[in-house]
Amino acid sequence: MPELIIPFFWQTPPAFLATTAATSETEPEGATILAAVLLSLIVIYFASKLGGELCARINLPPVLGELVGGVIIGVSALGLLVFPGGEVTASDSLLVQFLETTAGLSPAAAPSLFATTSEVINVLSELGVVILLFEIGLESDLKELIRVGPQAAIVAVVGVVVPFAAGTAGLVFLFDVAAVPAIFAGAALTATSIGITAKVLAELGKLSSKEGQIIIGAAVLDDILGIIILAVVASLAKTGTIEIANVIYLIVSAGVFLIGVILVGRLLSPLFVSLVNQMKTRGQVLLAGLIFAYALAYVAAVINLEAILGAFAAGLVLAETEKHKELEEQVIPVADILVPIFFVCVGAKTDLSVLNPAIPSNREGLVLAAFLIFVAIIGKTVTGLTVFGQPEINRLAIGVGMIPRGEVGLVFAGVGSASGALSDATDAAIIMMVIITTFIAPPLLRIVFQEPQTAPPIPTAPSLDAAIADGETQDS
Repeated sequence: MPELIIPFFWQTPPAFLATTAATSETEPEGATILAAVLLSLIVIYFASKLGGELCARINLPPVLGELVGGVIIGVSALGLLVFPGGEVTASDSLLVQFLETTAGLSPAAAPSLFATTSEVINVLSELGVVILLFEIGLESDLKELIRVGPQAAIVAVVGVVVPFAAGTAGLVFLFDVAAVPAIFAGAALTATSIGITAKVLAELGKLSSKEGQIIIGAAVLDDILGIIILAVVASLAKTGTIEIANVIYLIVSAGVFLIGVILVGRLLSPLFVSLVNQMKTRGQVLLAGLIFAYALAYVAAVINLEAILGAFAAGLVLAETEKHKELEEQVIPVADILVPIFFVCVGAKTDLSVLNPAIPSNREGLVLAAFLIFVAIIGKTVTGLTVFGQPEINRLAIGVGMIPRGEVGLVFAGVGSASGALSDATDAAIIMMVIITTFIAPPLLRIVFQEPQTAPPIPTAPSLDAAIADGETQDS
């Protein structure tokens, strides 16, 4: 009987079996990854609702509660939701330890699970801010934004130039910080977190006000200018020189993208409405709107702009259609699912240990941080003074609305730290500035937007004629 010959590609050599076994020990199963993501979402949603409800009951913006909830469950406190980076490892995550106890996760597979789960949560967080900016675009008035465009541009430019110049010069001349780290810190001062400000304005019902539209318009321009500045200082840190061609490319691409999307979108919006009206399946308005938003977000990301800029532009265009109210109502539940992930993650990633003065290495950072925080607040607050021709407008609210740095400031700090241009003290100072400005802006916005209480009229003394008339009446 002839010997059975098995083709070589069907045979399993011992080395391959050993490699597969080793890989299975270090790579978590799909079910375990799903369990880790679900567990993370449970913690995120619980923290966001608990923090939001508590803040709502003490008359503070719920978004502040979501940020605080993130800090409590993050690296600064409980360690339930932590992300890779720096000295943080899988062993620092209580969720990973819980999975090792309850789901049979092996210690060898824990690092891989930790990295994978963190990446999934980060993606969901980014989707959350994309949806948030899409929703804000839907709630914005394009005509009003265009009308306040010149004023928003002045606010944005002043909000970039003043803190950048003051921060950089102060660090160089007052604290003897080297030029490149000082420029990085000054660049971080220029950022404005449109996501946090827009969320607070929406909660206060001030998004469509003149102040709200100027803040949103200026924050959008701030993002564009911030992207350009970040590219410039990152190039400076890497090569020691600024690539003028890259700066020009960023400026031109941002301008062409925004203007082109608005013009082309207005031409194509009737086609969008016509296609939606012809659809017979459920969710046609929502899914068609998300396709449009994601497409523009993709284009923005591809040309080295922020994806949130594309989503905001998509919302502005669709807000001009007859479907905007229906689309806005259907986007709200999606935002309720994804947006809290973004704000909780921003809070979870902030490390408050840099505020501990008992650690000697933090003290230099605390001094630098105090200076940066002062410049960060004053440098944005003065922007409200540049609004012209509207004496009744709340200029202080506009300045305060530009204060929070949020995730945008953290991006500057992250790029600077990764480039090796920042010292530990400067890096800690930037992080502290981002933390403080992010957390003080929501309650300050609520305060400055409060309607002034009208005092009761002060009784005046009767005039002489009235007194004489009254006397004559009594005599008669």
